[in-house]
Amino acid sequence: MSDPCSFSSFSTCLTKHLNLQLHVDFDRHVIRGKVQLTVEALEDRFSVLTLDSRDLNISSVSVNQQLACFTLGPKHSFKGTPLVITLPFDLSRGQQVIVEVTYETSPSASALQWLTPEQTAGKKQPYLFSQCQAHHCRSMVPCQDTPSIKHTYYAQVSVPKQLVAVMSAVRDGQEVDPQDGGRIVYRFRQPVAMPSYLIAIVVGALESREIGPRSRVWSEKEFVDKAASEFSETETMLKTAEDLAGPYVWGQYDVLVLPPSFPYGGMENPCLTFATPTVLAGDKSLSGVIAHEISHSWTGNLVTNRTWEHFWLNEGHTVYLERMINRRLEGEQFRQFKAIGGWKDLQDSVNTFGANNPLTNLVPSLQEVDPDDAFSCVPYEKGFALLYHLEELMGGPEVFMGFVKSYIQRFAYSSVTTDDWKNYLFTYFKDKVDILNKVDWNGWMFTPGMPPVKPQYDTTLADACIALTQRWIKAKDQDLNVFSQSDVKTLSSHQLIEFLSLLLLQEKPLPLSHVKKMQDVYDLNASTNSEIRFRWLRLCVRSQWEEAVPLALKMATEQGRMKFTRPLFREVFNFGKYREEAVRVFMAHRAAMHPVTSGLVAKDLKVDTSSTGDR
Repeated sequence: MSDPCSFSSFSTCLTKHLNLQLHVDFDRHVIRGKVQLTVEALEDRFSVLTLDSRDLNISSVSVNQQLACFTLGPKHSFKGTPLVITLPFDLSRGQQVIVEVTYETSPSASALQWLTPEQTAGKKQPYLFSQCQAHHCRSMVPCQDTPSIKHTYYAQVSVPKQLVAVMSAVRDGQEVDPQDGGRIVYRFRQPVAMPSYLIAIVVGALESREIGPRSRVWSEKEFVDKAASEFSETETMLKTAEDLAGPYVWGQYDVLVLPPSFPYGGMENPCLTFATPTVLAGDKSLSGVIAHEISHSWTGNLVTNRTWEHFWLNEGHTVYLERMINRRLEGEQFRQFKAIGGWKDLQDSVNTFGANNPLTNLVPSLQEVDPDDAFSCVPYEKGFALLYHLEELMGGPEVFMGFVKSYIQRFAYSSVTTDDWKNYLFTYFKDKVDILNKVDWNGWMFTPGMPPVKPQYDTTLADACIALTQRWIKAKDQDLNVFSQSDVKTLSSHQLIEFLSLLLLQEKPLPLSHVKKMQDVYDLNASTNSEIRFRWLRLCVRSQWEEAVPLALKMATEQGRMKFTRPLFREVFNFGKYREEAVRVFMAHRAAMHPVTSGLVAKDLKVDTSSTGDR
């Protein structure tokens, strides 16, 4: 078993614990680090240890306090550089050593984004955040950077005293830095073994508010009260999840709201979920992000995909659990409605990648494929569709959730492959093997495009959206006066999102006259709900409404969530007349964007990155 995304020698040794000492330097945009890895040999005469690294400046390596020789191999385009350490003595199977690496990160480390004060809400202090998933931890810490290995960690982080540090761990006190009275050292411990991609750090002018018995929300003070009210139902969701999946083992569950350039909706860092500020809609309608990240505390963090080729095990199960939480809190029809929306997102993703693209397989091959390039909603929604299909075959939601809970408890604290999951499915449902054998496993797992079976979801809540969509598609120019504000008055924000999604999936764009009329009667430009605004602006640009182009580019750049930023840029780029404008705006904003986002938008806009020193 090997991980195509890692150089590390994990068949011959395992990291059991990391001890981190990090000094955060905002002037130079680097972290000076010292990491002690507790490594256990899995074979006799073990003498060479390979770690993952990327753009790190390594100054020394020692093993049990003896200096050790090390070399850096050739640099790979996305895997970085193997750090090969020759131990000063051989180990036998089961022996442990402490390997200490002293190093410094690069100012362009792919895991880190350094924000100037102007890029924050407060405008006074700089800010640093990390995003290690999938393979970026190696640019922050030399390690066995593969989800197949889990370890505990302890960290001490020195930061300027006006700033606060938080990590994906339990807070363990703070003190003035003995080396520098102008700095504070924050301490953290993570006693639950977890993969390297879940190591996370944030440093900024942070405040927090209590939102539950085991939860606080953290952000800059400008967002903190809004975030506290938005996430007030966190404990209810946690309790519901525990009821479905078993005890929450991570102790604390905090939420951190990041600055707008954070590239994802959320990131399930243990003890400290990261969330984009684009979920602060003011009406809790976007709390699905939190239900999703809470669910990851079981599927993803407790049971983890062994390599990124099995990413659907993390995401498909997490979407399934998230929608089971929805079912408990909002009812079965709402779960069905969210499933319909997910199927649309899957169609949209398959359209973008192309129906024959092997990256639309549920289990893709990632040999020489950058996991960032493979990222899409396929593992989420194709994964969910498979689990829902199996739910229907095996006897309904209660029966199938029983399997999911059992799977979680069986594989807790370990990393698994699709075969492990499938074998357990067949064991658990041993009396229904004849039905399981009829499933088109090859069609689901290893075939590109849409799944072989489309589940029949209950359309009750979607019917109003479908009917309104049909009215707009069928209307002639002379019919447009029949539309009025009352059409959308009774629709929830979830239904409005679905209505716009349906229009975006049409083969040909709506006529410009229709989109203008829609603005007249529904005033969608006024919406502050990011999911509505994003779809509305795509629709406008696709119908070639020129006035929407600056609004679309503004949304693409004033926040950096890739789910919004990439399609908005692509939409403008595909509007021939404004292609150059899309590139110009991207180039102007590129330096302020997250490194992963700017790299992927550059590919979308076919901008040559080789000459600009961009990663």
